[in-house]
Amino acid sequence: MFNKWKLRRMALIALCSTGVAQTSQAQPLPDSAAAAVDNVRGAFAGPSVAPNPRVATSSGGAQLVSPALPPEPSASLTADEAQQSAAGNVAELQRMMAGTDLQELRTTYNGSYGASLLYYGKETTYYVALFQQKHFWRVVKTQDDMRAGMIYKDFAGQTERLAAIEIRRATLDAEKAQTERMVALAQERANALQADLDNARRQQAIVASQQEQARAQAAALQAENVAARQQLRAAQQRVRDLDRQLETGMSDSCSTPGRAGSSRRGDCLKGRH
Repeated sequence: MFNKWKLRRMALIALCSTGVAQTSQAQPLPDSAAAAVDNVRGAFAGPSVAPNPRVATSSGGAQLVSPALPPEPSASLTADEAQQSAAGNVAELQRMMAGTDLQELRTTYNGSYGASLLYYGKETTYYVALFQQKHFWRVVKTQDDMRAGMIYKDFAGQTERLAAIEIRRATLDAEKAQTERMVALAQERANALQADLDNARRQQAIVASQQEQARAQAAALQAENVAARQQLRAAQQRVRDLDRQLETGMSDSCSTPGRAGSSRRGDCLKGRH
């Protein structure tokens, strides 16, 4: 490790010396320096490669190479797969669905959208389908199981994105229906309370009218009672007066002297008894 680092340092020094010499006097390097540079270049020389976007150039002209990363797998359809999808795979899969040789490996549902991974064992072929409401939309077939898995994953992601607005609409519809039910219940409750209030007001008016009539009747009866009492007192007073007059008149007639007086006295006594 130390020797390699030392060789790299010597190479950089030699390259810098070469640049300085070419810039200042354009004089050739000594044989020993040129040999050292050639040896270092030979030690790090490798097979030629295509230009790499990860290779950057420093201000001094030296290339700084970052480690190459393995390419990430892509689920986008190749030209051949896209051509397959548009060339009758849908009809082919629909015909095969009528039989019993097709095996369903995986299926994902999101709203009315779905993705399925199917396997046809007789030809070791995978079918990846994207569908909506049981109607096939896109179908790709391949014999590469890893490729089939990636396409299925991509189709499943598409169903999630496609169904997002559909699920949102269904949620809003449910919320609207729930709100409408609550409004209807509240309106029904308000109508019932209003009916109770109207009934209470009507009953209160009836009671008030009855109370007014009762008070008027009571006042009339009170007046009649007063008049009747007055009549009673007057009648009683007349009776007393008549009794008094009767007693006074009889008393005067019974007190007259003579024979006739004796006879009247007996009549008065009989009358008193």
